Amino acid sequence: MEALQRIYEAYQSGASICTDTRKITAGCVFFSLRGDNFNGNLFAQQALDAGASMSVVDDDALPENERFVKVKNVLECLQELALHHRKNLNIPLIGITGSNGKTTTKELVSRVLSKKYRTYHTQGNLNNHIGVPLTLLSIPEDTELAVVEMGANHRHEIGFLCSIALPTHVLITNVGKAHLEGFGGFEGVKLGKGEMYTFAKSNGALVFLNADNPHLVSMLGQHDRVFTYGSSSNATIQGVAIPNMQYASVKWLSNKTNSWYEIKSNITGHYNCENILSAVSIGTHFGVEDSDIISAVEAYTPDNQRSQELSFGETKVILDAYNANPTSMEAAIQNFQNSFTGKKMVFLGDMLELGDESHSEHSRILELACKTGCEKIILVGQVFKTAAQSTSGSNIVCLGDSVQAAEWIHANRPGECTILIKGSRGSKMEKVLEGLK
Repeated sequence: MEALQRIYEAYQSGASICTDTRKITAGCVFFSLRGDNFNGNLFAQQALDAGASMSVVDDDALPENERFVKVKNVLECLQELALHHRKNLNIPLIGITGSNGKTTTKELVSRVLSKKYRTYHTQGNLNNHIGVPLTLLSIPEDTELAVVEMGANHRHEIGFLCSIALPTHVLITNVGKAHLEGFGGFEGVKLGKGEMYTFAKSNGALVFLNADNPHLVSMLGQHDRVFTYGSSSNATIQGVAIPNMQYASVKWLSNKTNSWYEIKSNITGHYNCENILSAVSIGTHFGVEDSDIISAVEAYTPDNQRSQELSFGETKVILDAYNANPTSMEAAIQNFQNSFTGKKMVFLGDMLELGDESHSEHSRILELACKTGCEKIILVGQVFKTAAQSTSGSNIVCLGDSVQAAEWIHANRPGECTILIKGSRGSKMEKVLEGLK
C-alpha cells in the first residue's frame, strides 16, 4: 500500500501514466509492464532518462534506485491504482460490452451525453485488462460522466473489468459468435458477457436492456433497475428502425413529449439501428434534450474502420475492417446486399479465434456471400481458401493476404462499383485500400 500511495500522490500532483517509452512525457509515471515478447523492466532506466519521474518495476534483478518503485506485480499495481482512483471519482460510469457494436455505441453514447455533461469515453480500443485501467486513469478531474468500453475473449474478463471500473450503469449491445475459441462456444459467450449483468445485480447498477433481444432478456432475468428499449410499447423507450434506408435510421416515441422523432444517421448498416436506439435511451435517462440527441447522432460520421464509407473516384468502399466474427460478418453482408445496388464486390478476410467452428462458419459465410449477386468475391486468407475448395463459382478469387488483395484490385480496377471490405483484425483488411490509391 505504501508503494501504491506514493504512485497515487504523484498521479494526483499531475503526473500522467505511461506504459510506452516512446511516449514518455515530463514527470510521468512509467509502468514497466511485461508481456509474452517484452519486459518493460528492461526499459525502466530509459524511461527515467527520458523524463519520467519514477518507474514502477517488479524485477528484483534491477539495481537499487530511489526512483524505481518496486512492487510485486506491475500490471496488478496498475489495476489497483485505477481502482483506487475510480473509488475517488464520484461520477456515474457507463460500462459497455457486447460481441458487436460496442465501439460504435460508445461513440454515439458519448456524443449524446456530451450535449449536457462533460463526458469522457474510452479512446480507441483501450478496452482490456490494461486499457480499462489506463482509461480510468485518463479521466479528467472535471468529468461529470464516463463511458467505458470493455472487451473480452475469455470467461471472467468482463467481471474482472467491472470490479475495476465499478460501473453504475451497464449496457450489453448483443451476444454473437465472437471469440468462440476462448469462450468455448456461444453459450460461453453469453456467460462471459453476462458477467456484466451479474455485477449489476450485485451492485445495484442500472441496466439498459434491448428488450427485442431474447438472449439478453434471458441472460438478465430479474433485476430491479432496468431501462428497456425496443419495438414494444411496453419498453421504456419505444423505437423501431425505419425501413428501406441506405443508412441506419430510427424513429422513437419520446417519453417527454409523447411525440415520435426520427434520426437519420450517416452510419452504414441496418444493424446499427439498435446501437442508435441505445444511445437515445441513455441520453433520455440522463435528461438530454430530444433535439440534442438527434443532432448528436446525426453529426456522427464513422472514421475508425467501422462501417466507414470512403470514395476512390467512381469506386465506393464500405470499410468495416476493424474486426469480424460470424455474426457481424453475416449482418454486414446482408446489409450490403439490401442497401446497395449496381456493380458490387466483397473482400472478406479470415475470421479468427473461432476454434472448432472455424471451417463451418467460414463455409456458411461464403455461401451467404455467393447469394449476394456480387461480380467478384475476393477471399483473403488460408481459412477462407480452404472453405472455397468445396464451393463452385467463377467469381471467387482466393488470395493469401491483404497485400496480395491490394495488388489484385490495383491490377483489376473496379471502376463504378461498391465494395465491402471486412475481416478480423489479424487479417489487416484496411491494406486493401492501398490498391485503390
